[in-house]
Amino acid sequence: MAMERVETQVKIQNVVASVVLNQTFDLFSIVKAFPHVEYRPEQFPGLCFRLKKPKTATLIFSSGKMVCTGAKSVKLARKAVHKVVKELKSNGIVVLGKPEITIQNIVSSADLGGEIDLEKAVYVLNRIMYEPEQFPGAVYRMNDPKVVVLIFSTGKLVITGAKSEEDVPRAANKLRNKLVKEGLIDY
Repeated sequence: MAMERVETQVKIQNVVASVVLNQTFDLFSIVKAFPHVEYRPEQFPGLCFRLKKPKTATLIFSSGKMVCTGAKSVKLARKAVHKVVKELKSNGIVVLGKPEITIQNIVSSADLGGEIDLEKAVYVLNRIMYEPEQFPGAVYRMNDPKVVVLIFSTGKLVITGAKSEEDVPRAANKLRNKLVKEGLIDY
């Protein structure tokens, strides 16, 4: 009997992008221009610049580095960074160059739609850790694509560490096919 190929539906929950602007910022001047930003230098060295569309939070550091979190796609993360830079410029903050954006992490969820035998999975999959008394899911470190997958007995997955959107369904489908092949998932 041929194995049926089904694409696993994945949903991106968060994209984390780091940004380098080769300059420094006076964070207090940003606070003056944008009273809504959150800045408590005694607690954290960066300020938090939130956008409603796309719904993101961008940390801005005096070093000129930024970290954008909360976007639901790489495109939206890039859009958010450019919007923050544009808002800074339009409110008198000097931004000299173009932001260098690097995707650091994509966190996604998926549902394989079947029960997974995590006890047996430990003996079949390489680079997996399962300690149910510590955490209800197994932690599976995949080499290609290089991601970490939290696998739950319910068939739900959390995929983290992806650097591109393409890696997310590739990881979910690769894991699903392996679980089906090994008889570790029950539909």
